[in-house]
Amino acid sequence: MLDLLRALDPPGAPEPDAEAAERRFARFAAYPDYAVYLAEEDGVPVGTFALLVMDNLAHGGAPAGVVESVVVAAGRRGQGIGGAMMRFAMARCSEAGCYKLALSSNVRREAAHRFYEGLGFVQHGLSFSVPVGAHGPERAAPPPRGGADRT
Repeated sequence: MLDLLRALDPPGAPEPDAEAAERRFARFAAYPDYAVYLAEEDGVPVGTFALLVMDNLAHGGAPAGVVESVVVAAGRRGQGIGGAMMRFAMARCSEAGCYKLALSSNVRREAAHRFYEGLGFVQHGLSFSVPVGAHGPERAAPPPRGGADRT
């Protein structure tokens, strides 16, 4: 699985630490409705993705699904593996009563965008992120919105 996930890292990224990955994987088991899936063919890993079905207070309390870290082995793309994985994720979210299944994709991955659109995903809003902690510059917290904490 770690070999597959390297495709998501920029060139020159450090090699994944198998022991650290095992510790993280053990933590996943504590998350309700969070799973990492591995697609195999004849015992060979050909794809992976993570799926979180998260509880929600909005939208009538309907949960939302979030897919992350979708990868199909480079030599196996275009063979239906990714589609099967995403249809599985959609079915899981439907069974869980989710009102949506969301994912984000790097703006440069135009082939991936066409793939997701072909499965019925539509571009919805904008995705924003900020690197934090060891992954980016430390930033001061933004001031609170509203007026509750004005001094």
